[in-house]
Formats: sequence, structure tokens, C-alpha cells
Amino acid sequence: MCTQRSPYNWSRDLYTRHGETIETYLRNTVLPALQDKTGQGGTILLNELKHRWSNHQIMNKWLKKFFTYLDRYYVKHHSLPTLEQAGLGHFKTEIYQNSKENTTSAIISLVNEEREGEIIDKTLVKSIVELYESMGMGSLDSYTNDLEQPLLDATRAFYGRKREDWITKDSTPDYLIKAEKALGEEKTRVVEYLNPATEPKIRRVVEDEILQKVQMNLLEKEGSGCSVLLANDKTSDLQRMFKLFSRLDSGLQPMANIVEKFITSQGNACIEKRQARLDSGEKDKNDDPEFVKSLIDLQEKYLGVIRETFASHHLFQKALKNSFEEIVNNDVGNFSNAELMSTFCDRILKSGGDKLSETEVEQSLDRIVQLFSFLNDKDLFAEIYRNQLAKRLLNQRSASDDAEKAMIAKLKVQCGTQFTSKMEGMLNDLAVGSEQKSEFDRRMELQQENSLSFGVQVLTTGNWPSYKAPEVALPPQMSKCMDVFKEWHDAKHQNRRLTWVHSLGNATVRATYGKKSYDLQVTTLQAVVLNVFNEGKSYGFSELKSKLNLDDITLKPLMHSLSCGKHKVISKSPASNKIASTDSFSGNAKFSCNMRKIRIPVASVESSHNKNRVEEDRSVAIEAAIVRIMKARKTLSHQQLVAEVLSQLAFFKPQPRVIKKRIEALIDREYLERSTENSQQYNYLA
Repeated sequence: MCTQRSPYNWSRDLYTRHGETIETYLRNTVLPALQDKTGQGGTILLNELKHRWSNHQIMNKWLKKFFTYLDRYYVKHHSLPTLEQAGLGHFKTEIYQNSKENTTSAIISLVNEEREGEIIDKTLVKSIVELYESMGMGSLDSYTNDLEQPLLDATRAFYGRKREDWITKDSTPDYLIKAEKALGEEKTRVVEYLNPATEPKIRRVVEDEILQKVQMNLLEKEGSGCSVLLANDKTSDLQRMFKLFSRLDSGLQPMANIVEKFITSQGNACIEKRQARLDSGEKDKNDDPEFVKSLIDLQEKYLGVIRETFASHHLFQKALKNSFEEIVNNDVGNFSNAELMSTFCDRILKSGGDKLSETEVEQSLDRIVQLFSFLNDKDLFAEIYRNQLAKRLLNQRSASDDAEKAMIAKLKVQCGTQFTSKMEGMLNDLAVGSEQKSEFDRRMELQQENSLSFGVQVLTTGNWPSYKAPEVALPPQMSKCMDVFKEWHDAKHQNRRLTWVHSLGNATVRATYGKKSYDLQVTTLQAVVLNVFNEGKSYGFSELKSKLNLDDITLKPLMHSLSCGKHKVISKSPASNKIASTDSFSGNAKFSCNMRKIRIPVASVESSHNKNRVEEDRSVAIEAAIVRIMKARKTLSHQQLVAEVLSQLAFFKPQPRVIKKRIEALIDREYLERSTENSQQYNYLA
């Protein structure tokens, strides 16, 4: 039939009759059968369609095999659809186009029944979905347009109704449990009988309906919103909330904002508690471990929440940073938080402070450095810490050299080498000084010229805080020791100049009262004062002042410590707890104590830091930043220059008016000039 030459070749007629036969069968047999099932229920219609589609596939397959020769030659030569394609095309035209609306409605009805918890024939639905896919003839156009889009519209309507029902009846955690379950079920539904391409589309529809449209309602819901969950430490509920809202575009930002406000409110509660204690009459001092520990505990708690509950997401890390920057830089009372934090470190690191193991010290230092990282006035902290470090080192009150080095190393990691260079220099001075001290001690032992045990600590002026150096009138024995050391030191270091700072020295004085001897552990200045009373005479305050060459500010604390403290080794007349210029003093012959070694502390007259020096250092840093920026940029507007200066200053955050003042100073010194065309613009002068 198909191998003869024309007019005896019947290929065209055979191809045409193949199509007509299939069309006739579909139109007269299959379509009426489907129309009879319409209206009897979705499952009945779909089962009939599945049956007819299966029969058609079998018929199509065998007809293709019977007429393979047509496909191989006639169809290919005339560029016609293959017999299989033609068969599918006829089914699409005669059956699919006439029944797709009813079958789509039936599928959507079954899907909604399953969403309500009923059991459906998933295999049946999957078979019909495959039919839709086949009708695309190699593409998913038919599936997408005829089934997927109506299904998405129906899904939106279904979950819109559910959303209104859930938001009214359920708490936020219960709502989110249902939302999480719905999203999981939709994903499973796609795997079981829908095309994989539908999964992201249906997911977006469900997320939009049950999450996006009610996000703020859920986050702020009274009694169960995000703040309430944070307050009650509902970790699993918060994790679910984070997981679900992370699906949305910008879905985590509102949640992060609430977390930031909540943490800030918790920090402000700690600050208000400290304020209440001060208002109730508690003495304001630079040592408030309770307050600092409350901030450390708060920071550690919510750092853990950010890590474990919110997977260290950058938005929540930023929320934590912003909240603690506000908390830590909110000073209450006369002492800044920088000073309170530095004093907290001092308690940990000095001997006689908090009794902690090495591990506890390490953990405490780690936590305080984390809190320190939020501080704006890092330079102020450094100044106070350096003063306290100096006192610990010079008075030999440091509990552990290793702990001191560890703390400086942590600060160095946080702020860089410049921040800790002076602190490292202080430790280095002591290390080098110990070698020099040993060498000098050996020389003193060989000479045996002095009955005093004498030691000197040589410090580098630039590394240490500046101290007052009163020109006290020393006893001859002390002066001789100093001369011996100066001679030895000048021989070793010809280009160095020694400046004696007696206010930092300490001494052990052997004192005999009656038949009992005591070792008094005092400062060098206290020892000089005690030496005056060695002959048993009485002196008035003015006489002492003249004899010792000391001013009132220095002498009064010394006399107060010796005559008004716990151990009154000197008698004062008249007896009182204050030192007056009319008082007279003498050795206390009646002094007695059960201890042989007695430490007599003296109140420090120096502040924890030099505020003027901090301000001067800040002015220098601001001006250096301005010159650096302008040298590179040549011309900048006022706002741009202020913004760049603020971005470059790492250790403190000055007010814009302070920066403006430094700009004016640089203009006066002709580093910069105002533009003649625009007064808000500056030019760099080389």
C-alpha cells in the first residue's frame, strides 16, 4: 500500500484515515461517556477519564506499531506529525478541550478535601495530572494554564479563609504551628501528585496568605507576640517564628526590630534599678559589680538567644549590637559606665578582690571585653584601666601576671596594637626592671654601706600615667640610698634622666611600742612622716608641713591615715576624724595590736583618670583624622567631612559640634580653608 509509486501509493490516504478513525471514536464513544459522568461526582468523572486516557494510550501505541512504515518514510518526508503525536493531538482536541474545566474543578475539589483532613485517591489525581502534562506536547503549557493557575487561585482563596479563622481564634504560637503544618503538607502534596515546578509557586501563595498578610498582627499580638515569647524564654516558638518569617522577603526585619526594642528595654530596666538604688540613698561610687554583672548576664543571655534561636542571623546580631550600644553608653550617676567596667576588671585582677579560679577569671574577662566592645568611650576606658593597672603593678596587688597579660591581649584583639601599646610597655618595664633590680641588689650586698633594704623600680615616662612628684624632705638614710642608685644608674644609662616619684613608693617600717614590735606596711611618704616622730617629739600640722616640705593636699591624707584610721600609730590632738591645720601630733605610746604585720592604707588624692588629658587626646585624634581625610580628598562638604571623621574614629564617638570646633581650629592654623563659593565646603591647604 505504501511502497508503490503514485497513483498506487496509499500513504496519504492511510495517514488521513488514521486520524479520522481516532477522531470518530473519540467524538462518538469517549466524549459521550465522559459527559454522562459529569455531575456524578469528581472521583467518578476522573476515574472515567483515567480509564479512557489509558485505553487511548494503548490504542495509540499499537496503531503506531502497525503503521511504523508511515512514520519512517511518509511522515518524515512530508514533515508531518508522527502517528503518536497525531493521536495525542486528536485526544486533546476532541476530549481534553471539552472536559478540562470539569476535570480541573474535580481535582481542586479533591485537593481541598485533603486539606480539610479527608482521605482521597492520590494515585487517581496523579494519573490525571500526568494527562495534563502530556497535553502540552513536550511542554508544561497545558498543565500550567489549565490546572496549575486555577489551583493556585483556589489555594489562595482556601488559605485566605483559614487565615481569618486562625488569626481570630489562635495565639501566635498556635497559629504558627498550623502555618508550619500547612506549608509542610503543601510540599508533600506536590511530591505525591503534582508537578515539581508547582512547588515554589504554591509555597509563595501559601506564605503570602497565612504569613505575609498577618505578619505584624502575629508579631505584636497581645499576650503571645514576639516580645512575650522573648520574656518567657519560649525558645521553640521563637525558632518556629524565625524559620517561618525567614521565608518572606524582608520578613525578618520587623522581628529583629522587636527583638532590639525588647533587649533595650531589659537593659534599661537594669539601668533604672541602679538609678533607684542611688535615689534611695546608696552611695554613688565607681565600684558597682552588681550593675556590671547584670549587664554582662543580659548580654550573655541574649547572645545565646541570637546564636541558638536565630541562627546568628546578621539582622539579629545587628539588633543585639544596636541595643547594647544604647544600653552600655547610657550613664547613670557621677561615674561613667566605662569607669564601672574598668573597676569591675580591677576587682577580678587584683589580689584581695573577688575569689575566682583561673577558669572563672578567664570567663569573666571574656564577658567584660564583649561588653566593652559596645562602649563608645573606649579611650576613656583605656585611660582608667591604665591607671588601675599601674596601681596593681606598682603596689604588687596583681593577682596573676598571666591574667593581666591575657586581658591586655583580649583588648588588643578588640582594638588593635595602638590601644594597648602603653599597657604592654608597663608590663615590659616591670620585666626589665626586675633584672636591673637584681643587679643593683647584688651591688648593695657587696658594699654593705647602708642598713636600709632599698629597691628602685625604673619606669618609662611615656608608658605610665602622670603622677604628682612632691619634693619631700627625706631622711639622710633614704637620700644616701637614692644617691647610690643614681650614680649606678647614670653609669649604665648616660642619656636617661631620673625623676623620683615618692608617692608611688612603699616601705616596711619597724615600729616599737613598749615591749612589742610591729612591721608597718606603709607608703614611702607615710614612712617619712613616721620617721619625724622617731625622737618622741610632738609637732603641729604647720611644723610638719614645713619640716617635710609638703603641701596641705598631700599631708592631710597622710596624717589622717596614721592618726584617724583603724590603726592609730600617731596620736592627734584634739581627737577627731578630720585633720585641721591647728592639730598637733605625737607618737601614740598606747598603741597596741594583735597582729605583728599591719598594713596602713592611705586615701588616694588622685582621680581615676585625667579628664583633661582624655579631652586633649581626643582633640588630637579628631584633628589628625580631619587632616588625613582632607589630604586625600582635597575638597569636601561639611556633612561629608563629619561623616568620614566619625567613621574613622574607632575609640570614641564625638558630637558633631566637637568636630566642627576642631575644623575651626584647623582653619585658624591654616590647614584648611572655607571655599569662597560655598561656606559649607572646605579645601585642603598643602
